[in-house]
Amino acid sequence: VQLQASGGGLVQAGGSLSLSCAASGRTFSNYIMAWLRQAPGKEREFVATITQSGGTTYYADSVKGRFTISRDNAKSTLYLQMNSLKPEDTAVYFCAAGRTTTFRSSGYPYWGQGTQVTVSS
Repeated sequence: VQLQASGGGLVQAGGSLSLSCAASGRTFSNYIMAWLRQAPGKEREFVATITQSGGTTYYADSVKGRFTISRDNAKSTLYLQMNSLKPEDTAVYFCAAGRTTTFRSSGYPYWGQGTQVTVSS
C-alpha cells in the first residue's frame, strides 16, 4: 500500500491542524493505520492508531484528549485532527499501515513520506 500524508503547516500554540493520509495500491480497509511523529533529534514516537473498521482507537498519553484519529474506508483516507496544539507537538508526522495494533514503529511496514507540523509559542 502506498501512503501520502498532507496537511501539515505552521500554527500558533492553541491552534488546530488536520492531517490527511491518502492510501492507494491495496485495500485500505484491510490495514490497521497509525500516525507517528519524529521531532528533531528524537526517536520516532507513536501518536495514535485505529483498527480496520475504525471502531477502536489508541492514543499516546501526550496527545490524548487533544488529537483524534479517524478513517474513511470508502475514500481510502486516514485523518488526524489536532487541537490545542503545543510547541512540543512540533515534528514530522508520518502515517503508517500494518496488520497488528502496536505502539512500535517497527510494527508498521508501510509508511508515508511525512508532513511537517510546526507549533510556535
